[in-house]
Amino acid sequence: MAKTNLVIVESPAKARTIEKYLGGDFKVTASVGHLRDLPKSKLGVDIENGFIPDYRPIKGREDTIAQLREDVGKSEKVYLATDPDREGEAISWHLKELLNLNDEKAQRVTFNEITKNVVNEAIRNPRPIDMDLVDAQQARRILDRIVGYKISPLLWRKIKRGLSAGRVQSVATRMVVDREEEIKNFKPEEYWLLDALLSADNSVFTAHFYGAGDKKQELRSEEEVNKVANAVREDKFRISNVKRTDKSKSPSPPFITSTLQQEASRKLGMTPKRTMSIAQQIYEGIDIAGQGTVGLITYMRTDSLRISEEAITAARQFIISHYGAEYYPPSPRHYKSKNSAQDAHEAIRPSNVALTPDSIKKDLTLEQYKLYRLIWSRYVASQMANAVYDSISIDAVSAGYTFKSTYSSLKFPGYSAVYEEGRDDDKEEKQSPLPELSAGQIVDLRDIIKEQKFTQPPLRYTEATLIRAMEEKGIGRPSTYAPTISTITEREYVLREGKYIRPTPLGEVVTGLMKDKFSDIVDLKFTARMEDSLDKIEEGQKKWKDVLSEFYEDFKNTISEAEKSLEGERIKIPDEVSDEICEKCGRNMVIKSGRFGRFLACPGYPECNYTKPIVVEMPGKCPKCGGRILKRSSKKGYAYYACEKGQACGFMTWDVPTKENCPECGQTLFKKSGKGFKKPFCINESCSKFVPEDKRGGYRKTGAPSGENAAPDGKDESQESKTSGEKAEKKKPAEKTTAKTTATKTRAKKTASEKEKA
Repeated sequence: MAKTNLVIVESPAKARTIEKYLGGDFKVTASVGHLRDLPKSKLGVDIENGFIPDYRPIKGREDTIAQLREDVGKSEKVYLATDPDREGEAISWHLKELLNLNDEKAQRVTFNEITKNVVNEAIRNPRPIDMDLVDAQQARRILDRIVGYKISPLLWRKIKRGLSAGRVQSVATRMVVDREEEIKNFKPEEYWLLDALLSADNSVFTAHFYGAGDKKQELRSEEEVNKVANAVREDKFRISNVKRTDKSKSPSPPFITSTLQQEASRKLGMTPKRTMSIAQQIYEGIDIAGQGTVGLITYMRTDSLRISEEAITAARQFIISHYGAEYYPPSPRHYKSKNSAQDAHEAIRPSNVALTPDSIKKDLTLEQYKLYRLIWSRYVASQMANAVYDSISIDAVSAGYTFKSTYSSLKFPGYSAVYEEGRDDDKEEKQSPLPELSAGQIVDLRDIIKEQKFTQPPLRYTEATLIRAMEEKGIGRPSTYAPTISTITEREYVLREGKYIRPTPLGEVVTGLMKDKFSDIVDLKFTARMEDSLDKIEEGQKKWKDVLSEFYEDFKNTISEAEKSLEGERIKIPDEVSDEICEKCGRNMVIKSGRFGRFLACPGYPECNYTKPIVVEMPGKCPKCGGRILKRSSKKGYAYYACEKGQACGFMTWDVPTKENCPECGQTLFKKSGKGFKKPFCINESCSKFVPEDKRGGYRKTGAPSGENAAPDGKDESQESKTSGEKAEKKKPAEKTTAKTTATKTRAKKTASEKEKA
């Protein structure tokens, strides 16, 4: 019998999970994202006639659209079950319009978690498409399209082809640039630390200078330090106060999108983009032995801390049964969301708290397991009792000056038995136990320790701290943090150096122009107010075309003034000077960007055309000699990995070294290159866990030589990077390209074509 109900979701994995829950009367299929959008070749918005968008079917999606139309024709009802957020609502609306569905046939359903009960309950209670949500998404899409398509061509003409401007990405770049300016302009100030090494009953402890009497004092010079030090050397130290208390520490709330991305960056080293990709996988469903396909977490794009009473009850039962009644607080914990939160979904939590990470570890990839464990642990801890610390504080006085010493020890672990939040800095003062002391007791001075210090500039942003700053300032929303950081990195406006992000000269030049000519666009408060306007559209308090009209009136004048003031001007991007010395002429080499990414080039071009790749050190050790493994790039743009000793060692591989070591032989594990999770494997042939080449999966490249200067295509690596004056290679590569290489070459061809037209 033909299936009479059609359910359309976005992801094939989600479709497979849901179809197992619904039974034989339902067919579940996937649109695989958007099927209709604004055209890429032009603005696609009729501004003069009320911001009418010109939506068109996306090229290359014709087969999917045709199949969906065929499925719709065979169905009595169509359930539009795209993601439960603004973009998901807009995709459902586009599907409704594209497939010519009437209101009676089209039913909107959403799942905050993909479990059998929730899915079936949603199907029993469909609703109409929420046009306020759709309009909020349309406003964002058109707003970003206008900003990008009006400003980007100006950047092309005045700075460099291929650049882009965006309403949120330009502000994020500005935040990184502004932080770099703070660091450059920072003027350190001198200060001193003064510690007294005291002893009592053969126990030695350290007390830190606090001030004169009860008044806190900063020591700004060596003279001030010596004055205090000389005075206390001439007097005795007396314990003036001993205070012992129990201090409670509350758990962190469950994750929202921004805090998940921050914590995954701190604890797991995952980029925001990778974090959201893995979270999507475990949200949509994983095959669990004995249970079938299960959605492990609730929807992962949220800014709400709300938790359902059912989930709180389940957590309570789990905590009491596994840890004991003392680990549960006197009353359930409820967390308050920020006033700006949309509160459309619950916080991110496990769908079933009884599915502990270790119980399903064998069914998950390593990344899925790590992220699920992080989410599960944070949620369980958020519902547990406070951790209690036995804290003691001592004041020691001498010559009218006060020195303080504190120490705390864990008395009751509470939530910390499960989870403790990570830190953005690595600084944590080490404490030593204090001896038993009483008020009035005289203690001996063993030594005075003086240390000169200088105030430090603010740290550069990490991905985690940049997301936190964007959230605090109201820049973007949960769904935009990860793509924004990916965009400004891919555009080479910013670079990662270790865990920190710094702006490139290109990012600084673009931001400088934006601040000068488009101050509103890169103004943090203006951008935050625009996000508030979009929220009001979603809440039905504002009309989306009114918001666009208010914005465009001033923006149109700004564009016109910028064009006039920049007429005839071309802004040069300063070279980024490196410490590398040109081997031919001795100049400091500069960093350039070419068809295949960034490389080092001699600034003396064309007199000196020497270039060489930028060395990137990879995790792990060379399996032959134990040296460093470096990432290199062939002339055709393919990444490979070789020992730093080059021909002296001879190790080279296409496989990517990982941070993990083989549990059997201890050597570095490798994985196949490419997107998505790839299972690490051991390449040590003498190890019992050795995985042969044909069992590793992925595409196998052959015939690659090894050596320090021999790239995998057999040509001198030192000549691989082309400057603008050199002839680009036209031969089509024989090897299979990665997605990144293909995209890079496509952009290069497009740029070349545009130059020819010009």
